[in-house]
Formats: sequence, structure tokens, C-alpha cells
Amino acid sequence: MRITELLKKESIELGVSLSSKEAAIDYLTGLMEAGGRLKDRAGYKEGILAREAQGSTAVGEGIAIPHAKVEAVKEPGLAAVTVPEGVDYDAFDGSLANLIFMIAAPAEGADVHLEALARLSTLLMTPGFKDGLLGATTKEEFLEIIDGAENEKFGQEEAASSDTGKKEESGAQVFSGYRLLAVTACPTGIAHTYMAAENLESTAKKMGISLKAETDGSGGAQNVLTREEIANAQAIIVAADREVEMARFDGKPVLQVPVADGIHKAKDLIEKAISGQTPVYHHAGGADGSRSESGSGDSRGRKIYKHLMNGVSHMLPFVIGGGLLIALAFLFDDYAIDPSNFGKNTPLAAYLKTIGEQAFGMMLPVLSGYIAMSIADRPGLAAGFVSGLAAKMGMTFGTPEGGAVNAGFLGALFAGFAAGYLVLGLKKLFSKLPKSLEGIKPVLLYPVLGIFLGTVITTFINPYMGVINDGLTNFLNGMGGEGRVVLGMIVAGMMSIDMGGPFNKAAYVFGTAQLAEGNFEVMASVMAGGMVPPIAIALCTTFFKKKFTKKDCQSGVVNYIMGLSFITEGAIPFAAADPLRVIPSCAIGAALAGGLSMFFGCTLRAPHGGLFVLPTIGNPLGYLAAVVIGSVAGCVILSLLKKNLDEADR
Repeated sequence: MRITELLKKESIELGVSLSSKEAAIDYLTGLMEAGGRLKDRAGYKEGILAREAQGSTAVGEGIAIPHAKVEAVKEPGLAAVTVPEGVDYDAFDGSLANLIFMIAAPAEGADVHLEALARLSTLLMTPGFKDGLLGATTKEEFLEIIDGAENEKFGQEEAASSDTGKKEESGAQVFSGYRLLAVTACPTGIAHTYMAAENLESTAKKMGISLKAETDGSGGAQNVLTREEIANAQAIIVAADREVEMARFDGKPVLQVPVADGIHKAKDLIEKAISGQTPVYHHAGGADGSRSESGSGDSRGRKIYKHLMNGVSHMLPFVIGGGLLIALAFLFDDYAIDPSNFGKNTPLAAYLKTIGEQAFGMMLPVLSGYIAMSIADRPGLAAGFVSGLAAKMGMTFGTPEGGAVNAGFLGALFAGFAAGYLVLGLKKLFSKLPKSLEGIKPVLLYPVLGIFLGTVITTFINPYMGVINDGLTNFLNGMGGEGRVVLGMIVAGMMSIDMGGPFNKAAYVFGTAQLAEGNFEVMASVMAGGMVPPIAIALCTTFFKKKFTKKDCQSGVVNYIMGLSFITEGAIPFAAADPLRVIPSCAIGAALAGGLSMFFGCTLRAPHGGLFVLPTIGNPLGYLAAVVIGSVAGCVILSLLKKNLDEADR
């Protein structure tokens, strides 16, 4: 499918003037609807905004490619605008976007559109292509430029592929085929995946180096690297923001970087890859497809943190989904029917709460399983899941059916690491077995011994984890008013210190763990602390405009939505630009909100949602007051710390 088949004239506008990123999104969704690609414009726009909340889709140099793959899309399509004066799209390089392509992909069905989308990403990296589109005066000319570039670029694919058998010399080494290989993958697998691949290939070509890039997109891997190519390559560049198949690169120099580096730092990556200093990647166990961290360069503490975050990231959907369903059950129930059965008095409430409890109950096994998998790869998953389940059940040797102790979150955390390193040890031990037994290791030895020994270790440690967990719960429940206020201030302030980093994650995980223990006040303070930074910044950019640039003021408006939605990361660009003023202001405001939430006795049964779960919050008026007071305080402090900008700087 060609690009021009996805891009209708009705979905193109040239010479548009747009005041903001939000205006651009609204305008382009209208063009997409005009092209007949959508079933629900509002639903599609919601998908676009959700993607932008993860990070701007501006790729720099005046180009932005917003995209969404959602149910609201009827058929794949493109929309495009040129903006001569440019519009601020939160690009990493600060450039204004003057060429924007919006991509619509249906949630289900064939991914035949992906080839065309890959072509678009490729062409946008071609010198002169963007300038030609910006100079187009009619829609017909715009489409002709795309069509001509597509014919020129992809009409020569066979000729290019026929050159891959040539040998390339480098010093004393001779490389048959490609000297460098690359794998690119972004979370959505739609645009950045292909742009990184194209930029790596085109940059390598300019440097006189042969490079083949595999794209791991939403439609599956394309241009897949062969065993022969991997064996003959000097090094491999993995530019990915999610896991890709790594076992095939065992023993090869591998450079692992974010996908954005493939787009913006291609030359540096290629130079490092051919320097001979790229770390060699190793995985233990051979045929089982496992990996190790050899050559990663991370410290032990960094590795442990990455293992933990792998578990937490997989756990959060269960926590958030289950928690919100439980909260809705309380919202739709009638307390007066039977207070002791609140949440399950009505059929709808009982159904929602049952589903929510099942999802929420998965959080500990999932946490444990994916920590173990991060350590020992696939062989660790089963051992981690079952060990986490043993922690959740509170198994002991005296009561193997469970229920004797409350190991809780801490028990599952320990179980995940114990199971992961146990399986890692088994893999090293079994590496000495004859190769004829290689096939039974992943299907028999690792599952049986991993699950059994992992559960034994967890069963042994559960009573100790139970003592610690019960002690912490009793300590929190026994805290007086002042102590609880201080606790609320601490966890809420942590949410604002690094806004999505380790402190933020630690506070959030602590809140969700206490939520599972029935301590709903801590989660309320955590969410209040996370809501304050974006709202405080939005207020400051609204009422103290002289202290910010015009761009900051425009971006600040978005933080109202992000703050009310409990998306703390909206404050990151402002904190990164002026950390010494922004972070203390937000932290103080967040701590004040968290302390007031505790003081007012606010509770929260849902682990996410911001203002949208207000009906499920205990003492909602008090909670609103806490968030408002904290946000205003953060705004005022920031306004006092920041100086007015000169007119020329605004």
C-alpha cells in the first residue's frame, strides 16, 4: 500500500496557522474525519492525547508524527498539514513543527498500512523531501512530490539489495554482507521504529558503511536479520524502547540505546559500534533463549533497580485496572443494605468488585514473576509467578494451604528476586550438562526445580516477611494524628522530587502496597502529591506570565489536564529547565497537600485517576481543598523564586 493511497486530498491542508499543539491535534483529527477514516473522532483524539502523554511525537527538525492505533479508527489513513510559521509541538530540539503528518491505525485487522507508514518515515529522513512539501502550493503538488519521492526511493530496492553480497574491508578485517546490523523498536511500533531504522541506514551509507536495520513494528518484525548476517557483522546496534529478541546476538558486540538515539544520534552510534570498544553481549544457557547482563555496563544497584521496575511496570495495569473497578463497585453500591458487605450488596457492584479483586489479587504474582523474568529471562517467569503466589497466600511449612502469615508486598518482592537468581544459578549449574540434554532444560529442569525450590525459599522466608509487614501495618495504624500527617507529607513530597523517577516510584509502590493492606489514607496522600506539581506550574504560567516564555505559558495550560489526571510527568520539562526553583516549590506544595489529606482523614480506594475518581474518595471536599491549597502554595513559592523575564526573552 502506497502513501498516496492513505492520504486523501480531503485530509490535506497547506499554509495553516495553528496557535498550539492542542489546536494542531484538534485540526488534524478534523482532517482525518473529513477523509472518512474514523468511526469516532472523540475516541480517536483521546488515543492521540494518550500517546502524547507518554512523550511528544515531535521528532525534531520541524517534523511531528502524532499517531494512535485505536478502536475509533475505521480504516488506516493519514492527514497532513504544513504550518509556515510553525507550532510548538514540544520537540526535543526546541524546533517549531511546520510539517505534521497524523497517522490513524485500526486496533484490529490486517496491518497492510505499515509498509506505507514505514515508507513515510523513511522519506521524511531524505534530504530535500521536507522542503519540497513545505514549498507545495496545491494539494495535487503535495501528493505528486510524495509519489515521485516514493518511486525514486523504493524503485531501486532490488538494486540496493543485490549489493549486499559484496565484501567490505576495514583494516585487517573483511566483512561479507553487512558490516553493521541494527534493530529498532518503539512502544507503539508505528513511526519512530521506521525513522530510526532509516536514519541509521542513510547515515551509514554516507559514511561508506553497509548497515541493515530490522524494524520490530506493531505488525511484526520486518527486514529480519539472518544468522549468517549476524555471524558476519562487526557489531549490532539495538535502538529500542521495549524488549527485542536478544539471544541471537550472544557473543557479538552489541550497543543498546533508546530508539530516539537512532533518530538523533545515528552518527555517534555508528562510530562507537565500529570503534572496537562496544561491549560483548552474553546470555547464559544457550538454547533456552535466556540472557545475561554481561557487557551491559550497569552497576549492581542499577541492575537491581531495572529488575524491580520491570516487575512494577507489569504489575501496575493489574493494580490500576483492579483498583478502579473495586472503587466503582463502592460507588454503585448501597451501603444501607448491609454495611458489612459494602461493595457487593447490589448485583452490579458485586460483579465489578469480584472482577476488581481478581485483577488486584494478581499484582503480587505478576510483580514477582516479572522481576524473576528480568533476572533469568523466560525460565525465571514460572518460578517467579508461583513464588509470588506463595507469598500472597502466606504459605508456611506448618500451613502449606496458606493463610498463616501476611507476607504481602515485601514477601512477593523477595520471592521475585529469590526465584530469579535461583533460576540463574540453575542455568549456570546445568550449563555443564551434555549438549544432548539441552532440550530438556527449558521444558523440564527449569520449571520443575525453579518452581519447587523458589516456593521452598519463599515458604521459609514468609514468616519473617509477615512479621515485618504486620509490624509496618500496625505501626501505621497506631500512628497518631501528627505522625500520620508527617507520613502523608513524606510520601507526597517524594512524588514531586523526581517526578517519575526512583523516589516517585518508591512512594507510589508504597501507596499501592498499603492499598492492598486496606490502608487507604496513604494512597490518598500519594495521589495528592502527584497531582500538585503540574497544577502548580499551570497556575504559575497562567497568573505570572512575565516569569515565563510564551512557549512555557502555552505548554503550561496542558498541565491543568495532566495534573487533574494524576500525571506528574507533565511538570518534567519545567523542572528540567529550572530545577533549583521548580523542584523545591513543587515538593513543598505536594508535601503540604499530602499532609492536609491525612489531616482531613481522606481515603482513596483507587490507585489512579486523579479528579476523575473523586466520587470514590473518602471526604472528597477535604481532598479537593488539600490539592488546591498545595497547588496554590507551590505556585506562589515558584512565583517568588523566579524572576520576571525581559520582554525580549519572552
